[in-house]
Amino acid sequence: MLTASPRPSPVTPTIDLSAPGVRHGHLRLPYSRDDSAWGSVMIPICVIANGHGPTALLIGANHGDEYEGPAALFELARTLDSAEVSGRVIILPALNYPAFRAGTRTSPIDKGNMNRSFPGRPDGNVTQKIADYVTRHIVPLADIVLDFHSGGKTLDFLPYAAAHELPDKAQEARCFAAVAAFSAPYSMKMLEIDAVGMLDTTVEETGKVFVTTELGGAGTASARSIGIARRGVVNLLRHAGILAGTPEMAPTRWLDMPSADCFTFAQDDGLIVFEHDLGEAVRAGEVIARVYPVGKTGLAPAEYQAAMDGVLAARHVPGLIKAGDCLSVLAVLTEAP
Repeated sequence: MLTASPRPSPVTPTIDLSAPGVRHGHLRLPYSRDDSAWGSVMIPICVIANGHGPTALLIGANHGDEYEGPAALFELARTLDSAEVSGRVIILPALNYPAFRAGTRTSPIDKGNMNRSFPGRPDGNVTQKIADYVTRHIVPLADIVLDFHSGGKTLDFLPYAAAHELPDKAQEARCFAAVAAFSAPYSMKMLEIDAVGMLDTTVEETGKVFVTTELGGAGTASARSIGIARRGVVNLLRHAGILAGTPEMAPTRWLDMPSADCFTFAQDDGLIVFEHDLGEAVRAGEVIARVYPVGKTGLAPAEYQAAMDGVLAARHVPGLIKAGDCLSVLAVLTEAP
């Protein structure tokens, strides 16, 4: 029985992705809407290529309210000289471009969460079409993929680069070597709550090197977190052999997320008051935070206790929390993998 070929992607690049030199353009996705009958979503892309060597795919704003990636990648696209490159660098500084322009985690067009939409569909909604194009036409070009993340408007993280435990231990070792080269203040063996639909999983299933980050959050970016992103991406390109030189290494503390006990979720609405700051040690049974009812005075807060020993790696922001929100993430200090 014959299987139908996948439908062609409606996304069209406005530049040649294989030509040498520096090229700035867009991935153009037709999008008919009230204010533009034959309109398009125009996703910025830059390709910098020279000679022979590996290809790095660098992605920012997979979620639209996370800013370290765009800050690092718009600058890299503006300043990187092709004469410095051996191979190719593909830069997508704002992958979920509608969400990035709106300052939201998900797309204002279809509410699509880009990092839960992979591998995508060529006949799906706007977010799924973008994910499909990246899966079928961009990821196959890459040898190493860096996908920048931070906490957006509802989480704040210790600044770390991360990879995942993988069935293929040789691939896993390559991923963690790349994490070490990124040289963030923290380096994480990361556990996902739900890996279905993530770019991470899509890339890792192809056997490629994948690195992600969490570089802060709270809906903004600091000079420090942007500096970590900018230095880290150059380090990664040096590690891959695409740029000359050795990575500019800085001290990093390795963290592990060994089990679901790392995560605490709110069961109450209210005002959240943390008893620990990011990076501080927490013992099992200690109160991480209290959630105060806000409809009436005199009511006792709900206490949320650590299920394990660790350090506070992530916390909810801003000051009000809803039942079901991730309240905190703990991680364990460990040795390098």
